[in-house]
Amino acid sequence: MLTEHDLRELVEFSAASPVLSVYLDTEPSKGNADGYRLRLRNLLKLVNLPQDVAAVEHFFNHQYDWSGRGVAVFSCAPQGFFRAFPLALPVRDWVHVGDRPSVRLLAGLADSYGGYGVVLIDKQGARLFHFHLGDLHEQEGTIGETIKHTKRGGASTVPGRRGGVAGRTRYAEELVDRNMKDSVDFAVRFFEEKHIRRILIGGTDENVSLFRGLLPKAWQSLVEGTFAMPMTASHTEVHDKAMQIGRAAELRREKNAVEQLITQASKAQNAVVGLEDTLQAVNSGRVQLLAVVEGFRKPAYHCKSCGFLTTQPGEICPVCGGTFEKILDGVDFAISSPTPLEEAGKIGAILRY
Repeated sequence: MLTEHDLRELVEFSAASPVLSVYLDTEPSKGNADGYRLRLRNLLKLVNLPQDVAAVEHFFNHQYDWSGRGVAVFSCAPQGFFRAFPLALPVRDWVHVGDRPSVRLLAGLADSYGGYGVVLIDKQGARLFHFHLGDLHEQEGTIGETIKHTKRGGASTVPGRRGGVAGRTRYAEELVDRNMKDSVDFAVRFFEEKHIRRILIGGTDENVSLFRGLLPKAWQSLVEGTFAMPMTASHTEVHDKAMQIGRAAELRREKNAVEQLITQASKAQNAVVGLEDTLQAVNSGRVQLLAVVEGFRKPAYHCKSCGFLTTQPGEICPVCGGTFEKILDGVDFAISSPTPLEEAGKIGAILRY
């Protein structure tokens, strides 16, 4: 499982030699191992790093078990650097060569689907889960005492008589309060151990409110959502709810990024839309964030010598004088985005300057 430590290592790694980053979608519903390998070969066709290409192909041919929904691989053969991360989430097919690993796709997934603590709570105890990048793991152990409807000290069960229902209710309330406090203590230790960044709480409105109110304020501020779910919910039900909330967070992130892109482009403030302007920004190394409508593909031309990209080539490359070759897809990096980008040119980029 990809951890925060793994992400930090990737972000901090840089080398004088090129680093190859490969993302491959291995969603089972989209094909089989042979089909995935064919897509991989097509992705690697333009990569002129024989050692790294061989290392990546060896991993997929002999080590990857094809059981995940996506995988990210990073290789810098001259530095002896190779990292592979099978994922429980699908990713977009993408290849990048640069002076450091390209972690933007992983960082985006971690931002939307990473670091969740999920709590199912009732008056007796709590079930705790760690949800990270599509993987859900339940904390072992149970806590809490059963709320028994018994009378205390031989008291009468008839309302209004000595020790009756009122006394029994006070005892039950004390037990609920103790169980809730124990559940909160248990959860806080779990949150600290797992470095939780956001919290989801499931249960009845009453139980969720009681639990949330007892959380320390620092943890209350990390509560991202609540939902109705019984303590007896299956692992699959909890996983699906966490995935649903993570996907909503991903859509919000994408929507905000595209709205920012379109607004800045309309004001000519470090953003462009349309394929040719975007490719020119890619050529000059000015791209900070690249966005493209799902499924948008358009041919372009690639200089075989320096990598210059354009939709309108001349006879020779204007940068190095090399020759062009036609490529089927001029989109170098793509992310999903809402429909406003359709009307603005289908592709665009926020620029560094």
